[in-house]
Amino acid sequence: MSLSDLAAKEGSRRNFLKVSGLMGAAAAFSASIAACSGPSSSGAGAASGGAGADTLEAGISYALSTGFDPMTSSGATPYAANMHIFEGLVDLHPATREPYLALAAEEPKQVDDTTWEIKLRSGAKFHNGDDVTVKDVVYSFERVLDTKNASLFAQFVPFIKSVKAKGKDTVVFTLKYAFPLFPTRISVVKVVPEKVAKADQAGFDAKPIGSGPYQLVSATKDDKIVFKKFDDYNGKYPAGAKNMTWYLLSDAAARVTAAESGRVAAIEDVPYLDVDRLKAKIKVESVQSFGLLFLMFNCTQAPFDKKEVRQALHYGVDTDTIIKTALLGNAKAATSYVQETHPQYIKASTVYTYDQAKAESLLKEAGVTSLKFELLTTDTSWVKDVAPLILESWNKIPGVQVTMRNLQSGALYGENVDTGKYSVVVAPGDPSVFGNDMDLLLSWFYRGDVWPKNRFHWDKTAANKKVQAKLDEAAKTDDEAKAKAAWGEIINTVAEEAPLYPIFHRQLPTAWDENKLDGFQPLPTTGVSFVGVKPKA
Repeated sequence: MSLSDLAAKEGSRRNFLKVSGLMGAAAAFSASIAACSGPSSSGAGAASGGAGADTLEAGISYALSTGFDPMTSSGATPYAANMHIFEGLVDLHPATREPYLALAAEEPKQVDDTTWEIKLRSGAKFHNGDDVTVKDVVYSFERVLDTKNASLFAQFVPFIKSVKAKGKDTVVFTLKYAFPLFPTRISVVKVVPEKVAKADQAGFDAKPIGSGPYQLVSATKDDKIVFKKFDDYNGKYPAGAKNMTWYLLSDAAARVTAAESGRVAAIEDVPYLDVDRLKAKIKVESVQSFGLLFLMFNCTQAPFDKKEVRQALHYGVDTDTIIKTALLGNAKAATSYVQETHPQYIKASTVYTYDQAKAESLLKEAGVTSLKFELLTTDTSWVKDVAPLILESWNKIPGVQVTMRNLQSGALYGENVDTGKYSVVVAPGDPSVFGNDMDLLLSWFYRGDVWPKNRFHWDKTAANKKVQAKLDEAAKTDDEAKAKAAWGEIINTVAEEAPLYPIFHRQLPTAWDENKLDGFQPLPTTGVSFVGVKPKA
């Protein structure tokens, strides 16, 4: 069954696609295929996308905190880079979030409730010149699903039972259970060359080889990432320039200066204080996002193993004042796990408003009379603006003394969170870069082992077991009401227990020079995208 058939099918499945936020995407998918499917292997599409020897340049906010292997990399900057380096069978456009055929030549074909077939695009090649084969596709999915690899993306595709080759150009997926979102969810797995990635995973992580429109030339931490056009790319979105350079400018002032001086054509994460100033010279647009600032606890460390303590610190944050002061109103205090504009928004039964008296009462209830700890945060500029105000709120609570340390994301997670050497963390997160349906967003932080077991250490609790069961229940049903009810229970549980829970969801301001870029769009996620973008002559 095709995506268009899924979108048109009457009854509960139609309602499910609608509530999952993919009804419109499914229709857009079919329309985009009819209007502008990927070019043939003749290379005509690649030729039409060239824009001369110009270089696209951008200023990036986040440091290069991880490598590029799409099996493991989730850092904001490498993930944004990977949108240009790698392809899935189906991909989501970074700005519009509409699905399109990438390495798939045709719409995924549903054979029965638990079997799908996908034919590969003819003539697709990797950056090293090797053909993209069905064996590479099978390997790419199997490596993500292999528990030994601890892939961050396995929790997004738990419904896949097996992936097999059928002939030289078709891949067959057998599912554990019917999953209506299959045609777009597979976009989370990017296809890699088996012989390269298998031979040296660490080397591949540092020097990735994909089949996307740009190939990596070099990546220097705290400096820049350099790309070049992949001339043999024959997909839908060929590179718009021969070269592309991203300058890693975690310092907000440096990013603004780079945009004002014309050194770069676009920057992400415009400081809120500089929005009006930049608007006088170039285009600036803020997009409401799921992107959140979360509060995370080491739930095996006393007294943070008690939900009352976790709740107390949430009630102890003067969120509205922080949003007005540090973000100039460009965020909304969390009333749920997702933002209020999300199509499946469900208000949580526990909503944290600033209430110092309640915070004091909850600490007393937990038997805590003195609470001293170090808060760890990322060194992202807007987080550094917000964190001292959180600290100020907490230190007003009698008996509470908090200090703070800002770290780069790599050090925060690699040296502290992932080793269990922390008490409380405030950090940004935005899994909506992978997709926007409720199942995916909840799965990122709460499904499987990566976050519940290895980061906030909540996996052995009865509450976590309930969340896992409800995630499975919602994923397996095609009944809208049942899915929404299960999601509601999950949201209420994580809001009340607060092992990891948002403080607010923010707006994302991006700036770009319209006189230099053709087709550029701001993203509703972290990062920038030059997919389908060309320099203006």
